[in-house]
Amino acid sequence: MVLDANMRPRVKADGTGIDLSGMKLSINPFCEIAVEEAVRLKEKGLAEQVVAISIGPAKAQDSLRQALAMGADSARLIETDGPIEPLAVAKLIRMVVDEEKPELVILGKQAVDDDCNQTGQMLAALLDWPQATFASALRVEGTVVHVTREVDGGHQTLSLPLPAVVTTDLRLNEPRHCSLPNIMKARKKALDVTPVAACGVDTVPRLKVLGVKPPEPRKAGRRVADVSELVGDLRAAGAI
Repeated sequence: MVLDANMRPRVKADGTGIDLSGMKLSINPFCEIAVEEAVRLKEKGLAEQVVAISIGPAKAQDSLRQALAMGADSARLIETDGPIEPLAVAKLIRMVVDEEKPELVILGKQAVDDDCNQTGQMLAALLDWPQATFASALRVEGTVVHVTREVDGGHQTLSLPLPAVVTTDLRLNEPRHCSLPNIMKARKKALDVTPVAACGVDTVPRLKVLGVKPPEPRKAGRRVADVSELVGDLRAAGAI
């Protein structure tokens, strides 16, 4: 669960973080793509069950209900109101993986609020599973998953033995809109809530935020008469 992408963030008056009071929160866009891909695999008969996982406050149940409305079979919330870092998230997901025994874990490549892009990689390391990040295409054949990912030089395709960890990029798919009947059905699907204190996992933050401040207001531009004047201004500014 993250601040909705259509909302304008507000920095707290004391500069300690983002003020989320009265703000709309929603499922992380990359994670929504991950849920969509998992549901598609099930619809193709390549997966038996889709379990959605979130780690956060009680309100994160709203995002999980959306995942259930998209087609996930069940959901699990590890509830915590404190700050949670990627390593702690990876440890908690590993705990769920040990219990659920999945063959494939699909995660969003990053959260749009902190942009850390670390959880999938850390989870793969903790599980000692092969991983493919930034997936733009995914295909499962038997006990192998083929993942196409975008790299600087073009596209790279990896073949991973299952079980494996995959993180999703924007081009992987277009998440579906949840119909009203599916939203109603989602209310009846299982959603398990476990307090983080009951998990026996070290979630103590290892990073300390010294301060948060909004970006400086953008300075007004000006119109130049010709290319020579533009080049002169760029040279004066040290840009060229």
